[in-house]
Amino acid sequence: MKPILSHAVRAACLITVLTTSVHAQNLAIVNGKPVPTARLHALEQQMTRAGRPLDDNARQQLREEAILREIFTQEAERRGLRARPEVKAQLELATQTVLIRELFADEQRRRPVTDAELRAEYDRLAKEMGQEYRARHILLGSEDEAKAVIAELNKGARFEELAKQRSKDPGSAAKGGDLDWASADQFVPEFGQAMARLNKGEVTREPVKSPFGWHVIRLDDTRAAQVPPFEDVKPQLQQQMQQQRLVLFQEALRARAKVQ
Repeated sequence: MKPILSHAVRAACLITVLTTSVHAQNLAIVNGKPVPTARLHALEQQMTRAGRPLDDNARQQLREEAILREIFTQEAERRGLRARPEVKAQLELATQTVLIRELFADEQRRRPVTDAELRAEYDRLAKEMGQEYRARHILLGSEDEAKAVIAELNKGARFEELAKQRSKDPGSAAKGGDLDWASADQFVPEFGQAMARLNKGEVTREPVKSPFGWHVIRLDDTRAAQVPPFEDVKPQLQQQMQQQRLVLFQEALRARAKVQ
């Protein structure tokens, strides 16, 4: 009897090990068909990419979703929906979407943006920013009104008071025409160019016309552009450079492709 019992015990142990292994690899068995645990991991990755928190409650919901997906898919297969031409076309598009996404992710892993490249781009952009200007302006509705304001300024009138009284710019009039610090390219070209030609403390001798009306401008001060610290803009700069590199990769693939 001992050998028979020994074989039975070994068989029972083997069955237990195999059953444990199957459950470790599969999330569940639905109508006799295994649902791989990898599907749950894929759903978790989707949630993570969407920026949603992945806690125990979310994992339980995703587990139920994976099981429901298998149930619904089995029913669709039973009805023969996979063989329909429109379904085949949608499945091909879905496959392409997944492959393209992974292709781009793989390219970014193969050619990451280095810290040295980020620093070089930061320095280049900082240099391009150039100067910032602190200016005031008085916005008028006509050239004659603007000339009259310039004449009053030449007689000693205070720029700030005239801006409060006469300017049609609601954003700056109450502040004496103050436009705060800004680069020249933040204004319309006519205004920015006229402002950049002024010396510190100087007022435009002639009215400056723009799409908004007629301006009288005074330049109060200039300074080197204030650039945010590298570490503050590094994530945004990295994302931008990765996207630019990905665009070049796509264009290169398109250029090499033989399309007839």
